Amino acid sequence: MSTDMSTAKDLTLTAAGEMFGDKDVSAVDRWVAPGYIQHNATVADGPEGIRALVASLGPDFRYELHRVIADGDEVALHGTYQGFGPKPTVAFDIFKVKDGKLVEHWDALQAQADPGTTASGRSETDGPTEVTDPDRTEANRALVTDLINQVFLAGKGDITDYISTTQYDQHNRYIADGLAGLGAGMAAFAEQGNAMAYHTLHKVIAEGNFVLTVAEGALGDTPTAFYDLFRVQDGKVVEHWDITPAIPDASTIPHDNGLF
Repeated sequence: MSTDMSTAKDLTLTAAGEMFGDKDVSAVDRWVAPGYIQHNATVADGPEGIRALVASLGPDFRYELHRVIADGDEVALHGTYQGFGPKPTVAFDIFKVKDGKLVEHWDALQAQADPGTTASGRSETDGPTEVTDPDRTEANRALVTDLINQVFLAGKGDITDYISTTQYDQHNRYIADGLAGLGAGMAAFAEQGNAMAYHTLHKVIAEGNFVLTVAEGALGDTPTAFYDLFRVQDGKVVEHWDITPAIPDASTIPHDNGLF
């Protein structure tokens, strides 16, 4: 049985709502496949791992969804978890759906920046949420894929071919708006010994005006996962959100699936 995008999106939202909204452990049996593959760095593989996670959620835990995009059998959620730690946690979660069940999961999480402390003045999650321009999905996927491959991986090409020169709303906590802000931010990272380097593009998820990329690389000497969400308008990137967690040593991860 194939899964179309609307079915995958609805199923994922229902499953996530029951497990992380209602904190219903029995929802794991309804929605998680027996062979569930986990890529989270702290949760064990299979339904048992996610069942233990749901069972551990405290009374103060809650999840706020900001954006959802579906691409074939994969659904990406951009949201904020409350109650995972002393600060809210911003997250990208990607679920793969097959035969009416969740079969695989990837994610990236980081503690939310304190309000009013980001370089742009924007939060890490605010901004437009509606998926628009469904007819532009493939064109936008190609644009962002080329941006990552040509500019961030190969270090060549003109970034203005991809990112608007008149609007680039930035949600990275350290980088100001616009191409000038991006350039200054990259220079500051390098001066601090944290030069940003993309090594491998693992995944591209696109729906309409939103494109999420998942890449592996480094900030300085620290192996890093790069989850970048781009909003495209009129053929150019005009907005960006991201999460860049360090990749832990494989010996500390409770499964053999890797993070990607």
